[in-house]
Amino acid sequence: MAVVVVTWNSAAVLPGFLESLPAGMKGLDWRLVVADNASADDTVAVVRELAPDATVVETGRNGGYAFGVNAALRAAGSWPEGFRAVLICNPDIRMADGCAATLVEALDTPLPEGGRVGITVPLLYEEDGALVHSLRRESGVGRALGEAVIGNRRAGRFPGLSELVTAPAAYTGRTVADWATGALMALSARCVTACGPWDESFFLYSEETEYCLRARDLGLRTRLEPAAQAVHLGGDSRVSPGLWSLLCVNRVRLYRRRHGLAATAAFRGAVLLRELSRAALGRPPARAAVSALLGRSEVPRGEGGQSRQAV
Repeated sequence: MAVVVVTWNSAAVLPGFLESLPAGMKGLDWRLVVADNASADDTVAVVRELAPDATVVETGRNGGYAFGVNAALRAAGSWPEGFRAVLICNPDIRMADGCAATLVEALDTPLPEGGRVGITVPLLYEEDGALVHSLRRESGVGRALGEAVIGNRRAGRFPGLSELVTAPAAYTGRTVADWATGALMALSARCVTACGPWDESFFLYSEETEYCLRARDLGLRTRLEPAAQAVHLGGDSRVSPGLWSLLCVNRVRLYRRRHGLAATAAFRGAVLLRELSRAALGRPPARAAVSALLGRSEVPRGEGGQSRQAV
């Protein structure tokens, strides 16, 4: 199988990732493909030194996460033997022993409600051991309003009130979700073939959302496999104002692609309400997001690398 990693100034976290990779991939025949988005540090040199058998794709520019994934997938697809599955992961992921094999084994499983498992994700933990709420529901006006009024983590226990899934029971079993945070996910070959390239119009944030929803539309669902576990070193939600603005704007952009103008206006208003309430508390990321949502400032695209933050 292909292990795809997108890097951007990732030299500090790569040694730990590469060291932990053999244990995480235990039981599988795999090859590593690294797409580097024009790192200014020693990222490429670290890969070449510590993983000399890896395929390194130097993309030549920081075109975003989906851009890097597509570059790596093209390189992976050129192997004559093909692949059974693709594992897409951040360089700040540390998989537990056998994590990838558990994810791959569950792919293509028929589901009682119809369709098949096309994407699998593990339980993710912060470095301090805290569980990451990685499962998501599709965006909706009611869910955006619920998050604005009572906060996404409290609202997350109720399907109609939040995109974030926080109910403890959802993380103890094989839970099917609309999408999941993309720090680590396994894709079946069937899914990769059916969905085609990742959408590069999303520089960072919402690209994994769009991909999972597109797969769901084709009957290929995203499912949590709790027996597979990993630590995400960059998994907190403390992001810069620029990145938070990009996240909020891309949520609205994706919503517009799947809904009409009136529904999108209501959704944008609900997202804006949430950020206004946070801005009133003096939070710089929220103030930046308000400005971006109102079209008063340009959202930066080249900042922040390729980290998949949990929000």
